[in-house]
Amino acid sequence: MTEGTHSQATVSVRMEEDGRIVTEQSANTDSVVANVKAHVAALNRLVLRRDKTGTDRKEVSYKDAG
Repeated sequence: MTEGTHSQATVSVRMEEDGRIVTEQSANTDSVVANVKAHVAALNRLVLRRDKTGTDRKEVSYKDAG
């Protein structure tokens, strides 16, 4: 690497809910930040698609996770 050059982490995330698939990407010099941004963008897109189709919103219970 030369002076002034920064490496970038590029993250691609694919999520699916009820047959709706979204793919989002993000890039950042910090791989954790790139990962979080891609996940948030994908979740936001799923929520928007859910709202556009008028599908009932699902409730998330952390009790079910165990």
